[in-house]
Amino acid sequence: MKKFLHLFLLFSFCIYNAIGQIPPGYYDSADGLTGTALQSALHNIIKGHTVVAYGSLYTYFATTDAKPGDVVWDMYSDIPNGTPPYLYHYNSGEECGNYNSEGDCYNREHSWPNSWFGGEVYPMYSDLFHLYPTDGYVNNRRANYPYGEVGSAQWTSENGSKVGNCTWPGYSGTVFEPIDTYKGDFARSYFYMSTRYYGEDAGWPGSAMTAGSQLKPWALQMLLSWNGEDPVSQKEIDRNNAVYGIQNNRNPFIDHPEYAQQIWGSGSGIPSFSRTLVMVYPNPANQNCFLSIPDEWKNESVIYRMEGADGRLMIEGISSGSDKISVDLREVPEGIYVITVVGLMHPEPLHLKLIRN
Repeated sequence: MKKFLHLFLLFSFCIYNAIGQIPPGYYDSADGLTGTALQSALHNIIKGHTVVAYGSLYTYFATTDAKPGDVVWDMYSDIPNGTPPYLYHYNSGEECGNYNSEGDCYNREHSWPNSWFGGEVYPMYSDLFHLYPTDGYVNNRRANYPYGEVGSAQWTSENGSKVGNCTWPGYSGTVFEPIDTYKGDFARSYFYMSTRYYGEDAGWPGSAMTAGSQLKPWALQMLLSWNGEDPVSQKEIDRNNAVYGIQNNRNPFIDHPEYAQQIWGSGSGIPSFSRTLVMVYPNPANQNCFLSIPDEWKNESVIYRMEGADGRLMIEGISSGSDKISVDLREVPEGIYVITVVGLMHPEPLHLKLIRN
């Protein structure tokens, strides 16, 4: 009987490895939590992962990012349900190398640029959950730009990825926009980074998109949108299981994509947009006003938007570290508008007071 039980357990273990299920009880300590409490609990679950050497990544990519036939799954060149402009193969000597154009070679892309956490610093530098094989030339064109949504593209890759000025509210600098099919993949990679290194980011230089390991408000809102618009795919599930077999930790936002909203969105305990109605009068001399921010919010980053009754956007921006937001209404037509404001990292509702000059 003992021999039979041993064989049954061994068989069950092999089935578990083949299917790649979430280990029983893996997320138990996160049950019922929201907001920063949930983020902290997930951090404690996934921290302390097995650190791999940066030089070993090409070998691991053959397990984590491969299509049939040892084809490199490059999200910067892939055309889902279509024919990619070029293909790379593992174990074929196509790693970069020098490149002059797309299709020359592929290399290791830090989707969260390593300069944002201080360079070649472990464990971040080789953490597979944010590293992907990508075309070297496209990787170079992406540079260290944030991800974003592009209006008029300055450059477009052969699969439709873009470089250009950001159109997402709160940031207008240069960004890199991946194709829609993979936006959720990158969003969940970033949620992982913000959680895996939560509280471990002292000295991280940050970027236009990040403050330490945490996303700035405009970026967070955009990635929450991407997380909802591009649901978890089988590719991500398979990759999560493969990386778990290497690093012994998982990306919680692939296993439970709802965690993102529970930490940073609705249901997180972080307030939704506060709303203030504004009447714009025809007298131009009386069109400048301030939104007064409470003392406890003075170091808070807040996003504000002003929309007309028809939903047309009139004013938008981001403010940080001030006790008031100046809103100039002199160019806004007469009418009734709604100003919405959100503060992302404070547990209490944001109460606004409108002050006219």
